Amino acid sequence: MQARPDLVKDIYLIRHGETEYNRKGVVQGSGIDADLNELGQKQAAAFFAHYKDLPIDKIYTSALRRTHQSVKGFIDKGLPWEQHAGLNEISWGNKEGKSPNTEDDLYYKNLTKTWREGNVHVQSEEGESPVEVLERQKPVVDLLLSRPEEKAILIAMHGRAMRVLLTHLFNAPLHHMDQYAHQNLCLYHLQYDYTAQEFRLLKGNCVIHLEDLPQSM
Repeated sequence: MQARPDLVKDIYLIRHGETEYNRKGVVQGSGIDADLNELGQKQAAAFFAHYKDLPIDKIYTSALRRTHQSVKGFIDKGLPWEQHAGLNEISWGNKEGKSPNTEDDLYYKNLTKTWREGNVHVQSEEGESPVEVLERQKPVVDLLLSRPEEKAILIAMHGRAMRVLLTHLFNAPLHHMDQYAHQNLCLYHLQYDYTAQEFRLLKGNCVIHLEDLPQSM
């Protein structure tokens, strides 16, 4: 049975555009408040050009600039906008902002392998675990769903944090988070059915709006 249109919320969930840290393969995390680079700005402009006529009621972003800049076109239209630190990227602790090297690459590989094996309470050094990220996301999700009058919302956040969030929304085990692929300025289009109290995935990792730009990370 299909949900009544007035009992459905459309959620347009994006990852931020490219930064110089992304381009260079440097981990950012919540402790790095980077700006979009030139390509990232073009990605944001392309996303706005493609979706500017969506009937968005509210914009939600993390507290970090790269998400604000990724939806600047929509903000400049005067749409209501809220920032929530609960949507920030995972904290990678003392590994953030370091140039790629063999030792750190092995560290990340082993850490994410540990998470995939189910050990999602394991933190990065001086940083967060996926469980801790999820716990700060849950109040934001509850807030969004408490506002059924907002029929369509745009959320801009971060790669690892998106993966954590999507497992929660679709009731998937947290250690399966890597199944949700992403790239810079990709779109996940979800619907929440208030009657069934469940989310549906309509589009995943969609980048049709970037087809005329160089490949992002």
